[in-house]
Amino acid sequence: MPIYTRTGDKGDTGLFGGGRVPKNHPRVAAYGAVDELNSFVGAARAALPSDGRLPGLDEALARVQAECFLAGALLATPADRQAKLGPAFAAGLPASAVKRLEDEMDAWDAELPPLKNFILPGGGPAGAALHLARAVARRAERGVVELGASDAVPDGVVVYLNRLSTWLFVAARWANKRQDRVETPWSGLK
Repeated sequence: MPIYTRTGDKGDTGLFGGGRVPKNHPRVAAYGAVDELNSFVGAARAALPSDGRLPGLDEALARVQAECFLAGALLATPADRQAKLGPAFAAGLPASAVKRLEDEMDAWDAELPPLKNFILPGGGPAGAALHLARAVARRAERGVVELGASDAVPDGVVVYLNRLSTWLFVAARWANKRQDRVETPWSGLK
């Protein structure tokens, strides 16, 4: 049985729970942006070193990927079809997800020097990949907010994406510090 279905060849796609919309619908853009974010988080995981200097980060990123998958599935399901979701999705994002992100950020931030300037994304491979994922998280958040202007958005998704983008920023700084990679402060145009 082939993986392709040909059902989207005319520019529409099926939603989770039933129904079809054009591929440029705000709902598709929102869950597509979360899927893209999930891929960038996976790329960040692939960029992590195996030398033990970033303890727990791979596991935390794996959890974030699972949460992004869940958020994407929720976004792919119109509000009137949420009841059709199976047990893995019906409860929505865990209420503890945002608090866990905050707790992890606080722990990492305690190891970092205070920010006195804007910094340019970069550092080592892991830090740069986390900064890139952070930028994609912001885009995903904007897409979900755009969807929310015209349709219902599942509870907690905007807050989760907002917190996740900051979490990725702090994780990038922490990874760079732990790996002795220098952050480049923005010093304006010369």
